[in-house]
Amino acid sequence: RIPHVCREHNQRVPRGETAMPSTEDKTAPAYPIDGGAERPDPDSLTTEQPFEAQAARRSGWRIIRRLAPYLWPKGEAWVKRRVVLAIAALISAKLIAVGLPFLYSGAVDQLAGKAQSVAGVFAIGAIGLTIAYGIARFSNVAFQQLRDVVFAPVAQRALRTIARATISHIHNLSLRYHLGRRTGALSRIIERGVKGVATLLEFLLFSIAPMLLELLMISVILVVVFDVRYVMVVAVTVVFYVWFTTVVTEWRVKIRREMNDRDKEANQKAIDGLLNYETVKYFNAERLESERYDTAMAGYEHASIRSVRSLAALNLGQSFVINAGLVLVLCLAARDVALGELTVGGFVMVNAYMMQVMMPLDFLGYVYREIRQALIDMSEMYELLEQRVEVTDRDDATELELAGGEIHFDRVAFSYDGERTILDEFDLTVGAGQTVAIVGASGSGKSTIGRVLFRFYDVARGAVRIDGQDIRDVTQDSLHRAIGVVPQDTVLFNDTIFYNIAYGRSDATPDDVTAAARAAKISDFVENLPDGYETRVGERGLKLSGGEKQRVGIARTLLKDPAILILDEATSALDTHTEQEIQESLHAMAEGRTVIVIAHRLSTVVDADQIVVLRDGRIAELGTHDALLSQRGVYAGMWEQQQKQADNHSP
Repeated sequence: RIPHVCREHNQRVPRGETAMPSTEDKTAPAYPIDGGAERPDPDSLTTEQPFEAQAARRSGWRIIRRLAPYLWPKGEAWVKRRVVLAIAALISAKLIAVGLPFLYSGAVDQLAGKAQSVAGVFAIGAIGLTIAYGIARFSNVAFQQLRDVVFAPVAQRALRTIARATISHIHNLSLRYHLGRRTGALSRIIERGVKGVATLLEFLLFSIAPMLLELLMISVILVVVFDVRYVMVVAVTVVFYVWFTTVVTEWRVKIRREMNDRDKEANQKAIDGLLNYETVKYFNAERLESERYDTAMAGYEHASIRSVRSLAALNLGQSFVINAGLVLVLCLAARDVALGELTVGGFVMVNAYMMQVMMPLDFLGYVYREIRQALIDMSEMYELLEQRVEVTDRDDATELELAGGEIHFDRVAFSYDGERTILDEFDLTVGAGQTVAIVGASGSGKSTIGRVLFRFYDVARGAVRIDGQDIRDVTQDSLHRAIGVVPQDTVLFNDTIFYNIAYGRSDATPDDVTAAARAAKISDFVENLPDGYETRVGERGLKLSGGEKQRVGIARTLLKDPAILILDEATSALDTHTEQEIQESLHAMAEGRTVIVIAHRLSTVVDADQIVVLRDGRIAELGTHDALLSQRGVYAGMWEQQQKQADNHSP
């Protein structure tokens, strides 16, 4: 067996194994990210339908074409210079490698006293040839390392650019997509896809093309210096090796996809369990979570065992083909030596060239598998990049020009699935600087109004206007800058309190952050903490209480200083005492702004300028608190019911 060397870890890796063990077990599956596709039975993945194979090849070529601009980008001369220099270093290394057997053969013939013209051109003797051989081998390695050093910035630039484009695209996808996403699976797709970029760039440029060049040069030398019979044996060996490797690898790809699918499923279950740690504890479900994870890992184990078996079959077949070709060529050389047609040095040269032929062939199996694996990894990432962005800016979109912040919902109709109508001919005007509350039963469309205004979704009919401008005609960036949202459940980043407040405005100074904290009445609490504003809040802010998280959310919205404010049931999850304290901060925050309050507790909206009562996506009642009570309608009934509940819970 001819091992190849893994440059990154400086260790010898048996043929058929990957240079990085993690890539053998962790690649992205080729199933849709939403999990909607039915997963096939692992035992049925031994064949591939012709149309599926063709689709996979088309997808692979499409991915390769999309990567090409990163190797030769327009307007970036430094990238082109590095690519050219890396290719020059590569060609130099290959030329030296092809010339090495001549030096080795000359040294052997000098020592055997049978030097011929090939070695005779050197007047430096056996020791000199040996030294030259050593220098040439070192130069070969040096040019290879130079190639890697020169090309590394190009590869890393491509990797970073694609990774950023992927993250940016995901953030631009609609709320509809993010409500249905699977975070654990999504992180796997991005991780594998980005790694696949680096793998594909390196192997396509520095493995396949150089391998073909080296085989061509060696074939020419074998014909010119030796005999065409040697080339014929080499050609048959190469063709049969490539055919065998391709067929078996395509079979193994199906097994690898099943491995990846099970790995992704297990990762998703593990992350779900960790994110819902408290729920797991509340219901004594530790064993259940372990069993769910183990079930997924059992599928991975089954597929992994099949992968190992198929890899062993591949390695054995490749070894047989390579060694059969090597033995045949050496038998021809031994015969020519016995007949006096070839010197011992010539025999050594033939053996050296055959080793040079067989090592690229041996490496070809690994390269082909890695390229196929990278294409699978990247195909799912590109499927993600090809997800349609539901809400986009128009080509002629302009900046939103605020003139007070008047909001007009003009006969708006909207549904999430196209079947059940959420908003139906909703028509409402919120005057500049007014506070309008929206109340109603669950499912009446209250929160949808905030989502439509923020343009998480586009309306099906009608229009939403701010100061007379249709929000579909303005840029999302300017629209989002004008609107601040305090949701029911404020989610914080796993960072410091300072970072979470400063998130409201990227250019905020420390004084701005502390001023916002004081306005949200959380500064005293923060300053009494041992680490003050540098206190870390934990994942999703779990180290803080509900009221403390809500105040941090209010502080960062105050720091944003929006002209329009949406309070989406901002206090409904809090206790009465905390709610009253938060309400004071919210009232102060609403001064001078246009405010839409989406509320469940009617006691929090009695001071609103207008109260809208929603029923089945339509306005059932509209007026002030006192006016609605006097109508003895829907609002009055809701008020009486909540008052009774409050009386029943009072001590």
